[in-house]
Amino acid sequence: MNKLRVIELFAGVGGFRLGLQRSGGFEVVWSNQWEPSTKVQHASKVYEARFGSKDHSNTDISQVSTSEIPDADILVGGFPCQDYSVATTLQNSKGLIGKKGVLWWSIHRILSEKSVPPKYLFLENVDRLLKSPSSQRGRDFAIMLKSLDELGYAVEWRVINAADYGMPQRRRRIFFLGYHKSTPIYKKLLKADKPDWMIKSGTLAKAFPVGNTMAISSSFPITENLVMLSENFNKDQKLSPFENTGIFMDGKVNTVKTTSSFNGKRTVLGDVLQNGEVTESFFIPLEDYPKWEYLKGAKKEIRTAKNGFSYNYAEGAMVFPDAQDNASRTIITGEGGRSPSRFKHVVQTKKGLRRLTPVELERLNMFPDDHTMLEGVSDAKRAFFMGNALVVGVVEKIGRALLQNIKSLR
Repeated sequence: MNKLRVIELFAGVGGFRLGLQRSGGFEVVWSNQWEPSTKVQHASKVYEARFGSKDHSNTDISQVSTSEIPDADILVGGFPCQDYSVATTLQNSKGLIGKKGVLWWSIHRILSEKSVPPKYLFLENVDRLLKSPSSQRGRDFAIMLKSLDELGYAVEWRVINAADYGMPQRRRRIFFLGYHKSTPIYKKLLKADKPDWMIKSGTLAKAFPVGNTMAISSSFPITENLVMLSENFNKDQKLSPFENTGIFMDGKVNTVKTTSSFNGKRTVLGDVLQNGEVTESFFIPLEDYPKWEYLKGAKKEIRTAKNGFSYNYAEGAMVFPDAQDNASRTIITGEGGRSPSRFKHVVQTKKGLRRLTPVELERLNMFPDDHTMLEGVSDAKRAFFMGNALVVGVVEKIGRALLQNIKSLR
């Protein structure tokens, strides 16, 4: 089978590309990475240093003409998720109208303007997408599904926690695959038993097997136009109708709550640690221990807001230092820097407590060691990259399953 030609959007430092390369059978023919909030395009520079600048674009994707993008078999990307991320409360989430959330429509524009659209889509986002925004749970995802349906794609999705399948980080993300109506997979899915596809025979189920399916399942149509969906979908309901696994095809949703099934080797935080290779700058000074202990500890106190309003504040304790016999917590973009933080990882070593190094953060996302090392790129920026990245092993396994599915129907 010839390699599938790939358009890679929102490329970051190349996590999708690495996963697809490890899958075999994919060739990136055009990529784009642009960060609007920074003058120096550090992520794009890292990407070019690792993969070359040929056929790579460092321009705002919303300003790129579709005619500049070559035809390809598959479009991939982890489109910007700041508006859906757990770093923002649901109440404050701006969803599709957010500054970066609107970039979904750049994907839509490319698909709609291509005379030969990609046969397949492979996209990633934070799992909160399934219940965004707070006033209309699931509206944003419904709009995405409906817009892809109108362009001729069936979509299957799954929320995957990398650690559930032996990978070293507890990182939950939604992955969704799109199949154009011109493909054999679309035609197979059209006739397939949808529950069986979701839990056994589908691409995502083959890549990441599920256990006993929960009783929570449903099916419902999405027939309204995008304007009506935007105004009325699931209005004032407390729960999203979308479960962690599902299919949308020909105007109908089938969705079910699944659990993971994995009996293989598990990689834990302790497995990725560098031994004897860590500089003093990552070790926490003894005098800072109380600050870290306070931030990581349980709290129940009265706080005062900037406007003078006093309120009760409470939060539970975190494991401190981080357990090394389990997968790590999710890496955040603020992982770098020496300042004490509730959310940064801290490990116990023979020399004392220390933060994680850039190499260790890369390993937690299954990147090669020093993938983000580049002159002019600070350790804090390298940590930021990993906070924005995905777990490469997840992409690799889905890529392999997709190739196998395509090959079986040729």
